Amino acid sequence: MSSDNNHHRNSPSQYFQHSLELIAGELSTATGAFPTLGQLLKHVGDARKEATGDETPVHEVLVDVTEPRPIPFVLSFNNLTYSAKVPRKMALPGLFRRRGGSAAADAAIVGNPLAGDSYFTRTKTLLNDISGEARDGEILAVLGASGSGKSTLIDALANRIAKGSLKGNITLKGEALESRMLKVISAYVMQDDLLFPMLTVEETLMFAAEFRLPRTLSKSKKKMRVQALIDQLGLRNAAKTVIGDEGHRGVSGGERRRVSIGIDIIHDPIILFLDEPTSGLDSTSAFMVVKVLQRIAQSGSIVVMSVHQPSYRILGLLDRLIFLSRGQTVYSGSPTTLPLYFSEFGYPIPENENKTEFALDLIRELEGSPGGTKSLVEFNKSWQSMKHTRDSEPDRLGLSLKEAISASISRGKLVPGATNDVNSTSMVPTFANPFWKEMVVLSNRSILNSRRMPELFGIRLAAVLVTGFILATVFWQLDNSPKGVQERLGFFAFAMSTTYYTCADALPVFLQERYIFMRETAYNAYRRLSYVISNALVTLPGLILLSFAFSMTTFWAVGLDGGLSGFLFYFLIMFASFWSGSSFVTFLSGVVPHVMLGYTIVVAILAYFLLFSGFFINRDRIPGYWIWFHYLSLVKYPYEAVLQNEFENPAKCFVRGIQIFDNSPLGAVPPDMKVRLLQSLSNTLGMRITSSTCMTTGLDILKQEGITDLSKWNCLLITVAWGFLFRILFYFSLLLGSKNKRS
Repeated sequence: MSSDNNHHRNSPSQYFQHSLELIAGELSTATGAFPTLGQLLKHVGDARKEATGDETPVHEVLVDVTEPRPIPFVLSFNNLTYSAKVPRKMALPGLFRRRGGSAAADAAIVGNPLAGDSYFTRTKTLLNDISGEARDGEILAVLGASGSGKSTLIDALANRIAKGSLKGNITLKGEALESRMLKVISAYVMQDDLLFPMLTVEETLMFAAEFRLPRTLSKSKKKMRVQALIDQLGLRNAAKTVIGDEGHRGVSGGERRRVSIGIDIIHDPIILFLDEPTSGLDSTSAFMVVKVLQRIAQSGSIVVMSVHQPSYRILGLLDRLIFLSRGQTVYSGSPTTLPLYFSEFGYPIPENENKTEFALDLIRELEGSPGGTKSLVEFNKSWQSMKHTRDSEPDRLGLSLKEAISASISRGKLVPGATNDVNSTSMVPTFANPFWKEMVVLSNRSILNSRRMPELFGIRLAAVLVTGFILATVFWQLDNSPKGVQERLGFFAFAMSTTYYTCADALPVFLQERYIFMRETAYNAYRRLSYVISNALVTLPGLILLSFAFSMTTFWAVGLDGGLSGFLFYFLIMFASFWSGSSFVTFLSGVVPHVMLGYTIVVAILAYFLLFSGFFINRDRIPGYWIWFHYLSLVKYPYEAVLQNEFENPAKCFVRGIQIFDNSPLGAVPPDMKVRLLQSLSNTLGMRITSSTCMTTGLDILKQEGITDLSKWNCLLITVAWGFLFRILFYFSLLLGSKNKRS
């Protein structure tokens, strides 16, 4: 590399200072206003690309890190302690005890129950008196082996632990942080990349912008912010590529991780929490991710991340480290003082060895020793009290937290919907957008993702058409004989239950989106009610098409009664069945977190619904202790509705004269003998019964089946109402089941 390039790399602020002034002057002359964050990012990126050929623009030039920051944000945490109950390992009786074991050892494993403990659970301390601070412009990294408490500490700082369970205090600029305020000014990036697979990188970030950016920002400004963010994240080459999943090729793992970060920093939060953002990535991708985080920090944000084992290059990007071991701090400070720290502890770090790897290996060794890491924990406490740490920077402007946030917004931090009115109690509103806007954006995103996977709906439509075709051919043109009546009853029972079973595919749909939903609602991207309503609206067109396809395939082929009006009601009740079935399965997906368990429950409950629908056993003959299930059966109401639609015509006859013998042992008697039997019966009853006399009308069949208490329209309304009820229950399941906090 040339000496010029080396100079540019070592002092980016000096290199870009003159060009940044020129860009700002040009833009302010052209527009009459000071350039926006997006404009600066774009022009700086272009300038850097021309000079170095690097497609990832430096973000740190927007904030000169050599100058004192006018509004320092310091996130301080003191004496954080958190305990959780875990199952206790039970000791085996002496006969099964491990060879060489002792009763004393077993007693040590089980332990004596402490306050709040039992013989089945014990209290484990996950965080033990953790203190530290994180500053804007810096990256605080939490390190440690698996189980050391890294993710727990990140969760504690991000307010993802129930208030009563966490002891200690967390402050920003010396003031306690309200949960509502923290949600708006911060973002949390989960370890897993939870993204819609068929959206492009640009579309994914644009939807995030629609959710998180202020409603006062125009569409064009939101697009500018997205384009600036794409450059900031180094995703320009992948902007038009879909995210992808197991069945669709998409972006790389490192790009997916940067998109996940981009979703949560779209509104330029003041505090950014990340749970192991480099896990699962190769060293180059991991370095690029942390480089992006460094730019975010230098733009004026506090970045707090957990990392398992950073490489030498990544270590050079970190500003502060906290090493944890079994919930206790074993080192807290700058990466540059690590060698001195371990040298004074008596374990000097060899010159050619990675400092963090040496530290983590030593911590593991001590954890396996009899005394554990107690000596290192105590040494850290004495080191912290003895070493000359810089005092907390004084608040040069003497601003309160709300005033500082307001001033930060004025400097370009895009907190959603924020205003500069520091006297306003709602300086940062709970949600960036009104209710209707959230519904529109959610619906558009869902439709776009579904449209690019047409095979999912295609398979469902094919299943309905194949089922309809089989039923149409099996029950082809049923006649009006007694056997035809029985066949009609069987057709209706199977058809109604089929509509519910084909709705079971709605189960994995929400389960796939569940964690995306939890991530987005945890930080108030949108209301849960907006999601529930948009989810229902998006499913309606598909349900209408499925209902129409099934109705067209079966109604005329089976030879059902009622003409055009009968067909229209048949279609409506099919649509109502699909609606209530889809709502029922969607509700279950909000309660049951696993697909296989969900399918088992759905199949079992639908079988019970069919059993108590009235087809297998009439309502009058169901035992009293099970009659409640008959009225809860989702299949009962559409089944009764289609029966009434078919048999409500009093002029239509289904049993004439000698047909009364068809379902009895006399059915095998020759026809002329049946005629003579009818004559004898007529003489006995004193009324004339001929071969053409109508013995059973449709109304008689309805009475025989016990279908007398509700009209077909009431059955239709109840079926629709079931669908709405399950949607309401789905909303409450999301409200209660997605708190996203540790207890």
